[in-house]
Amino acid sequence: METPSTTPSPRTRAPAPVPALFRVAIAPLQAFFRLQASSGILLALCSVVAMVWANSPWASSYVGLFDARLELGVAGTHASFTFQQLINDGLMTLFFFLVGMEVKRELSAGELRTMSRAMLPLIAALGGMVVPAALYVAINAGTPAMAGWAIPMATDIAFAIGCLTLVKARVGHGLIVFLTALAIFDDIGGILVIALFYGTGLHVEWLLGAAAVVGVLMALNRFYVRNGIVWLLGGVALWYTMHHGGIHATLAGVVVGLCIPSRPTRPGRNVLEELSTYIRDCTQNAEDESMRSAQLLYIEDRLEELEPPLNRFEHLWHGWVAYGIVPLFALANSGISVAGMGWKDLLAPLPLGIIAGLFVGKQVGIFLFTLAAVKLRVSTLPGGAGLGQLHGVSVVAGIGFTVALFVAGLAFAGQPELLNEAKLGILVGSLLSAVVGYVLLRFVAKPVAQA
Repeated sequence: METPSTTPSPRTRAPAPVPALFRVAIAPLQAFFRLQASSGILLALCSVVAMVWANSPWASSYVGLFDARLELGVAGTHASFTFQQLINDGLMTLFFFLVGMEVKRELSAGELRTMSRAMLPLIAALGGMVVPAALYVAINAGTPAMAGWAIPMATDIAFAIGCLTLVKARVGHGLIVFLTALAIFDDIGGILVIALFYGTGLHVEWLLGAAAVVGVLMALNRFYVRNGIVWLLGGVALWYTMHHGGIHATLAGVVVGLCIPSRPTRPGRNVLEELSTYIRDCTQNAEDESMRSAQLLYIEDRLEELEPPLNRFEHLWHGWVAYGIVPLFALANSGISVAGMGWKDLLAPLPLGIIAGLFVGKQVGIFLFTLAAVKLRVSTLPGGAGLGQLHGVSVVAGIGFTVALFVAGLAFAGQPELLNEAKLGILVGSLLSAVVGYVLLRFVAKPVAQA
């Protein structure tokens, strides 16, 4: 058995008490971040700030900030990019990294680990992707806006879950899990669409390099590598090769997330048995206080072996992504100048196709596909829900914000007028879905009995 060092750690001074005034000041912030809907609220706030800023007397500072050029030189290479490109093509890789880890967690130990559990949200997600895309195509057929057909396919999980949290007593845990699983399948569909249809032309030699990096990442998974620096270096190498290979480089985050080990380094039973023996030996030598610090550190190290690297990385990055990167993305991409626009602009084919896809296509596709699966006895409605709750959740799933904005930026890169129209459609379609979905669940649908 491995034994800890007998050298005790130096005695540390107890931290100074936190001033009462400071505790009072930060209490509202602590309460906000404990709120399940807080990330969605922050996302909405940043979107509003961006819209107000872009239509204020200081609009030029908004454009100037996100169009500011940055320079980077490493080992003789040189790169020039805007602040917005850094956010969209760089920082958003961490968002997709988190998506990849969430998908793997659900597939390995969550609601999607068996076919029977996964079938209903998979079928619902299929309806929520096919019908919105078909509506968009029907409205925009033969126009330059056809490239945006995938925009209304996405569901923003942060916004959607935040909306359901506000009416939690009326939807029940089963429906929240259903929507989460549905959104994860949406993410998988969106990732495949981005990879297959929004590349910049494939370059085989670079793609072979990316495949080699993926092989290394799979080996890291096989050998349960826990060191974050190693995974970071692998992720940077994959980002670089995918960028030059013609596949959108942010998807490197998804691949790395899927490669992170999702099981503990050692079987939990072995670790607990070892700790049980060790603690029993420690208590039999209770008089030896000089070794206490080293013994506690040893126990902490063994307990860390029970936590899979995937869980550790998720906990590490979730806050940064939910409260930093995604709100910054919303701030950088939601600023639409509406000068000279009127309500008639919403009836243009591009924004109308997105609004129809998100608000109409999502709810029709999810509701009808789910109902068909239930009628065919593929599965039952989750959590004892009724048709009213299912319809309300189907409407809420039309909140397609983060990934929809991301796809719009890819579809209409270099076409600012079309991109602004797409953003307008995303904002209006998502707002309609959020408001109508909330009203349906809060005032129309009957409450679900809580387990």
